[in-house]
Amino acid sequence: MFLEIPEKMKERMSFLEEIDRRDRVDGTDRLKRLRQIPPETGKFLALVASNCPIGKYIEIGTSAGYSSLWITLALKPRGIRLKTFEILPAKAALARETFKLSGVGNDIEFIEGDFFLGSNALSDIAFCFIDCEKDLYQRCFDVVAGKMKSGGMIIADNAIDHYDSIKPMMERAERDDRFDCLMIPIGKGEFVCRRK
Repeated sequence: MFLEIPEKMKERMSFLEEIDRRDRVDGTDRLKRLRQIPPETGKFLALVASNCPIGKYIEIGTSAGYSSLWITLALKPRGIRLKTFEILPAKAALARETFKLSGVGNDIEFIEGDFFLGSNALSDIAFCFIDCEKDLYQRCFDVVAGKMKSGGMIIADNAIDHYDSIKPMMERAERDDRFDCLMIPIGKGEFVCRRK
C-alpha cells in the first residue's frame, strides 16, 4: 500500500503537510488551521481500515482531506467508498480540491454539512474515524456505537494531546461492554474501539 501511493496523491499529501506545519507556528487561527493527522497516523488508519469487515466506512471531520487519502489507500483495492463529513465551508473547498487533484473523487462520497443531520441514515458501519471538534466526540460515539458491525473499528484522534477534552467519550466507550478499547500512542494518540 505505502509503496504504491500514486505520485499525484504524494504531491498533495506533501502540500498539505507543509500547510499544516506552517499553521502550527505562524499564529493561524485555530479553526482555520488544518489540524490534520501526522503521516504515521495516516499509515495506522490505512492498516486498520484494510482489515475491517465489509460495510460502511465513515470519517467525521474531513478538514482538507489528508486523512481521507490515507484511508482510501486501503479501500480502493476492496471497492469500498469512504463517506466523509466536513461542516466548515473553507475546509470543504480544500477537501474537494484535494480529492480532485489526488484522483480519488470516485472513491469518496463527500458530504459538506453537519454529520449529525445525516447520521440517522447510517447503518452497518465497519470503520469510523472521528477527528472533529473535541467536545463532539462523545456525541459521535453515541451515534455510531449502535450502528457498528461486529469486528468494526472506531478510531478517535487526539487521545493524548486532547486527553482531558475527550476523556468522557473514552470512559463511556470503556464502560460499553460491546467494545474492546485501547489507547495507541501513535501521532497525537489514537483511541481504538473494536465492536465485539
